[in-house]
Amino acid sequence: MTGWARLLLAVVCGVAVASVYAAQPVLEPMGRDLGVSAELTGWIVAISQLGYLAGLVLLVPLGDVVDRRRLIAVHLGLTGAGLILTAVASAAWVAFVGLAVAGVFAVVVQTTVAYAASVSPPAERGRTIGVVTSGVVVGILGARAVAGALAELWGWRSVYAVLAVLALGLAPLVLAVLPSEARARRSAGYLRTVWSLGSLFGQRFFLTRGLIAFFLFASFGTLWSGLSLPLADLPWQLSESQIGLFGLAGLAGALGAARAGRWADAGRAGPVTGLSLILLILSWAAIAQLPWSLWFLVVGVVVLDFAVQAVHVSNQHLLTAAHPDRTSTVIGSYMVFYSLGSALGAATTTAVFTLHGWPASTVLGAAYATCALAIWATARQSTPATRRKQPRAESPGGTKVSSARWGGW
Repeated sequence: MTGWARLLLAVVCGVAVASVYAAQPVLEPMGRDLGVSAELTGWIVAISQLGYLAGLVLLVPLGDVVDRRRLIAVHLGLTGAGLILTAVASAAWVAFVGLAVAGVFAVVVQTTVAYAASVSPPAERGRTIGVVTSGVVVGILGARAVAGALAELWGWRSVYAVLAVLALGLAPLVLAVLPSEARARRSAGYLRTVWSLGSLFGQRFFLTRGLIAFFLFASFGTLWSGLSLPLADLPWQLSESQIGLFGLAGLAGALGAARAGRWADAGRAGPVTGLSLILLILSWAAIAQLPWSLWFLVVGVVVLDFAVQAVHVSNQHLLTAAHPDRTSTVIGSYMVFYSLGSALGAATTTAVFTLHGWPASTVLGAAYATCALAIWATARQSTPATRRKQPRAESPGGTKVSSARWGGW
């Protein structure tokens, strides 16, 4: 797994996830152009998340049955098709169909992460996941700045047109550059693999990490799906490009958590999760100052995205280490919680802001974060201390790596 291969995978993740979140800084002009009322604009993002959810259940398990490299290329092409449909939509329902299609096939992100985990040596799995998922962060947050600038110059449709070109261009590049996986295909078949998703939801460790992700990304979505509304309103009245720049603050915070993968490799995923969730709650105190100070908002955004990325990388590292034989299935199942949480945050923050203003939205975001911390603390207290030490298991090559099956809460 070379540095260039990691970089390409990070770019694939960035472009794919940007197709789901590109609407966030342009909700107001997009909703106005398509005839969507202000209190329902959050559904522009939520519909992509629901499509993403369908893709997680129906498409990601394919990665444990067929060649992931080819699957990545096909899904990139279909994501581009959905983006084109959104860019040319003349009515809200057409745009929603395009957004749903793009969301369904944007699960190429999870197939990409599973591919990266499977071709990496166990001792470097956390590092590789950290680098590749940094592309997800760039896609979610960095795209906000680019989307805002493009929308101000050429309208919101240009955002989706550019993303479509990138997705379609990356598809053949993946086939040309990435190495094939040296792994045995599962003989269970696609339908049995999809059916096996249910067994994961009955496992306590998986369910705990999934619920943490649910509330983690509900808090994340509360900020990023609702932030453009108060910034475009009095007293700030910022333009789309100015609103998009706040994505750079989030990007700085999230990339600051790039070492989370190394911390997970060293067996510290559990404590990192707890401390990061505490930081997430505290970040909302700074974000609540938005009506009076943009500088406090910037600080809060940096801390929030640092915390979210650190927890997210730790979750994926622990789960892929616990299920090395079906990384696509376990990541897809885990991301169901991510998708539902993000959709919840997007749908509720705009409604709460319209009714009660930004202070109520910040309380909502902090409440979601508190729920995540409570789940982590409850699971940790009910786990024997000897299991929380995370003994380091021997890999086939003799390298010591941390193993999620020993606890890692």
